[in-house]
Amino acid sequence: MFASTTAASLIGVDAVPVSVEVDLGPGLQSFNVVGLPDGAVREARVRVKSAIVNAGLQWPMRRVSLNLAPADIRKDGSAFDLPIAIALLAATEQLDEASRTRIGRFMLAGELSLDGEVRPVRGALSIAIAARDAGLAGVVVPRANAAEASLVAGLDVVAVEHLTEALAFARGRADELRVARRTPEELVSDLPSPFDMADVRGQEQAKRALEVAAAGGHNVLLVGPPGSGKTMLSKRLVTILPTMSFDEALETTRVHSVAGLGQAAGLVAHRPFRAPHHTISEVGLVGGGSGLPRPGEVSLAHNGVLFLDELPEFRRSVLEVLRQPLEDGYVTVTRSLVSVRYPANVMLVASMNPCPCGFAGDRHRQCTDPPQAVAQYRNRISGPLLDRIDLHVDVAAVRYDELRGVEPGEPSRAIRERVETARVRQRARLEERGMNCNAEMGAREIRDLCPVDAAGHALLERVVDKLGMSARAYARILKVARTIADLDASESLEVRHVAEAIQYRKLDRRPEGL
Repeated sequence: MFASTTAASLIGVDAVPVSVEVDLGPGLQSFNVVGLPDGAVREARVRVKSAIVNAGLQWPMRRVSLNLAPADIRKDGSAFDLPIAIALLAATEQLDEASRTRIGRFMLAGELSLDGEVRPVRGALSIAIAARDAGLAGVVVPRANAAEASLVAGLDVVAVEHLTEALAFARGRADELRVARRTPEELVSDLPSPFDMADVRGQEQAKRALEVAAAGGHNVLLVGPPGSGKTMLSKRLVTILPTMSFDEALETTRVHSVAGLGQAAGLVAHRPFRAPHHTISEVGLVGGGSGLPRPGEVSLAHNGVLFLDELPEFRRSVLEVLRQPLEDGYVTVTRSLVSVRYPANVMLVASMNPCPCGFAGDRHRQCTDPPQAVAQYRNRISGPLLDRIDLHVDVAAVRYDELRGVEPGEPSRAIRERVETARVRQRARLEERGMNCNAEMGAREIRDLCPVDAAGHALLERVVDKLGMSARAYARILKVARTIADLDASESLEVRHVAEAIQYRKLDRRPEGL
């Protein structure tokens, strides 16, 4: 007897439909799996058999052949348990023809425990999108994944907690298991954050720099002594970024879902803030691993902030793999059997001390490091990586009179309103070029959209020649100046906009000027 169900295999952030085919033949009892299964899929025969028996159903005492088609795509994970079990029950005629037709219009995913409980799986959102694109009526998923799968419009979502519930739905006796879809307006809202720029005392120049960075989507490096507030400022950057759109939230949720970090509410409604430790590996940062690749920290920060604290403490090889994602907005991971692309449109925010002891340039404490030690410390960060960071900002120690002040600073909401206004101007200018913010501009856009007056050109000529800036650093200055002009509601780039942008290139100065 033959029967089949539809499942899905994750490849990157996408899911590919997989036909789960079961054939019962004569011979000694056995269970053979073909179709490039990984270890978790091969072990499914143990989980599925125990789940079927413990649910009071019959296990076939015959030779079972299981094929996962297409056979040339590697199958990874435990989400195949539920579709395998339902296909087996259909092949043993524990489901009638009407039930088989009904369940055949749905894509199934779920891991089974030995007693038949349906446990959550990775990538439920991608699986739901694959079901919609394949023209299926809906998906049957674990209840823990139902909120995530219900984000896809035009799809029936059935949430089950046990194998018997999936069987009852197939028999048409459990329509109450369907999950209602919520509207985007219900899912994306301006939820309160535990952080606010109003908590930051002093540091007006640094806060201004972060406002410019948020307005244009620019990468930023904060340089200052220990305890000056670099980490505190960085954690509050996400509170002044524009509110996520539903499409952005959906993209971010797909990456988190594939990584096994699904949200209880289903949708990642806040811009992510990822802060990996400096001991992270290259694979941990950009993705990869054995078997099918998994997304790394730079992809988990998609549409949000990637914060690298104490930047020079990261291994140089780790930092260098960031160069391509920061430039292109995605990561391509290639293995022998598969090549996947993960989105990585992030704002990089990094922090570092000005020298190994941390007190170079401090007003009250003297630096004890020789000049060559300072230069060696800074040289842990390559020039090409520094060129990809638009703003290098000096964060000085906070004075006592600023610390003891009772008046709160400007709240994040007020700053975010200015940022969103600037982003509206940028989208109107860049939309026809397929871009959203100034940080995405290329050489052609900079030439066409960043007109500088004569005084600004004269200033740039002096600075670029004196500091020996690269062409990329020059382009970054113009991008930042364009953002400052947008915040100032100015169509042209004036010399004051250029001058402020130049001030945000701290590390282009000589080491003794740190």
